Amino acid sequence: MRIGYGEDTHRMAEGKKLVLGGVAIPSPRGPLAHSDGDALLHALTDALLSAIALGDIGALFPDTAPENAGRNSREFLEAALRAVRERGYRVFQVSAVIVLDRPKLGPHRGAIQENLARLLDLPLDRIGLTFKTSEGLAPEHLQARATVLLLPLGQGEA
Repeated sequence: MRIGYGEDTHRMAEGKKLVLGGVAIPSPRGPLAHSDGDALLHALTDALLSAIALGDIGALFPDTAPENAGRNSREFLEAALRAVRERGYRVFQVSAVIVLDRPKLGPHRGAIQENLARLLDLPLDRIGLTFKTSEGLAPEHLQARATVLLLPLGQGEA
């Protein structure tokens, strides 16, 4: 088995779209980012790449490359998932934490979990999502952290 960890942080700004786990969240503020700023998919991508020792998202999709401007983060995740499979592994479980003071994310948990389940080809009970606030310490930022457990293909089939 392999375990990977990833995280991503963005400053929040008025007038930007907020997308987490591929789900648009109604908000007057969103992340300042080179791509679409989906911090959860960025953290998951980094966790997958870390688990197979391929570095981080910037190694595959540098923020200096013009073609990555505004890019959908789902493409980053899909590339990492391909790399995981090519190395003989599959995602077995995901645990993620999102830190954001506002808007409250609880009402969006189901939609985010369902979209992650679809993207990762996992049952809902293998996707743990925790939502936290910064308790006012960093109200203008968004942070996502993710841990993944990979198993060799064919092992641990439910």
